[in-house]
Amino acid sequence: MNDYIIAIAVIGFAAMSMTWVPALMEKTPFSYPIVYLLLGMLLYLLPLGLPTPDPLWQEDYVVRLTEFSVIISLMGTGLKIRRKFGFKRWRIPLRLVSITMLLSIAAIALLGWSVLGFSVAGAVLLGAVLAPTDPVLAEQVQVGPPHEEEEDVVRFSLTAEAGLNDGSAFPFTWLAIVLAVSAGAGGDWFADWLLRDVLYKVAVGIGAGFLIGRGLAFLVYILPRKTKFPKAEHGFLALSATLVTYGVTELLHGYGFIAVFVAALAMSSVEEEHAYNTEMHDFVNQVERIIMVVLLVLFGGSIVTGILDYLTWQGALIGLAFLFLIRPLTALPSLLGTFSTAKEKLAICFFGIRGIGSFFYLSFGLDKIALPEANELWSVVAFIVMVSIILHGITATKVITDLDMERKKSRRPVPDSDQTPEDIF
Repeated sequence: MNDYIIAIAVIGFAAMSMTWVPALMEKTPFSYPIVYLLLGMLLYLLPLGLPTPDPLWQEDYVVRLTEFSVIISLMGTGLKIRRKFGFKRWRIPLRLVSITMLLSIAAIALLGWSVLGFSVAGAVLLGAVLAPTDPVLAEQVQVGPPHEEEEDVVRFSLTAEAGLNDGSAFPFTWLAIVLAVSAGAGGDWFADWLLRDVLYKVAVGIGAGFLIGRGLAFLVYILPRKTKFPKAEHGFLALSATLVTYGVTELLHGYGFIAVFVAALAMSSVEEEHAYNTEMHDFVNQVERIIMVVLLVLFGGSIVTGILDYLTWQGALIGLAFLFLIRPLTALPSLLGTFSTAKEKLAICFFGIRGIGSFFYLSFGLDKIALPEANELWSVVAFIVMVSIILHGITATKVITDLDMERKKSRRPVPDSDQTPEDIF
């Protein structure tokens, strides 16, 4: 009981500090996730009796906690994007979640199989786990709350990419699971995977998210204006909408991650300038930050209690190559033919932040299948996420600030939802 009370107190103090830490860190070149990562490392080095995070985070509670964190973040991400969806307006993020993501998965899977000696299933899982950028830890490079006017190409591209690819990586996680289960067996497993895990689940995710989002928009914005139906007055509707959308979509065997993001876009796009969008965003953002604090403290604790024990120099080298070479090089093709500046393109290529989403996919995959390289997978992924938090956390503020200043000096207009990409980029 004493250990439990200590843990509750530590979580409470860490969460309470979120009231001031983000504002204080704005005056420094560092992001606040670094603070909580280091705090977790420090707390677990002290004899406080905190529950030790298992280096093999395969327990069901890890899947659920990271899952909840991601869906909350996806709702907030969708609510703050103010550009109406269109294949031309969204061509950069759509390319990032198709061309870049596929190339990244292929490159990492090849290195995992050839250099680290992973099984084909383990290598594909590694690629799928590292493919999505993170909507939870990427606040510094994303667009601001709905009431803010600024939505430049870098912020929009990285925000939309983070929202889209958390669901887009799911088919490849299932591909790794199917490969492990079907190893050495015949049958039409590839056709089944393509029809079920790609086409059907993606379609259900998009469809359910759109219908639920538009239904909620009708109740929130349109019906009260035309009838005496009561107005929505509390931001917690966003949390309720997240849970309903995710739950219903998963019951239909679709991808809930995709549905939550689409629902947020569908709901907020009906009344883009409505103050209630900001209220909903602010509420889920607060919930997201509390969960993020808990996860970062646990992650910091796992670093000093053994999650990196199975990291080899080859795994570390692949991790660094992924952050410094593979992500930037695979992102470049997605930016061909756009009129963004060279610095903007470099920023989009560099800030492929990895984080909580990677932990979810890895714990989800290993909860479904047993792989001989599970220990090494955890160590490699943890190393990449740790380096990403520190690397991108140190560089994000300066890079984004410099880009903002450069854009203001050149008087380049901030793109709005009515312009085409030819006008903007």
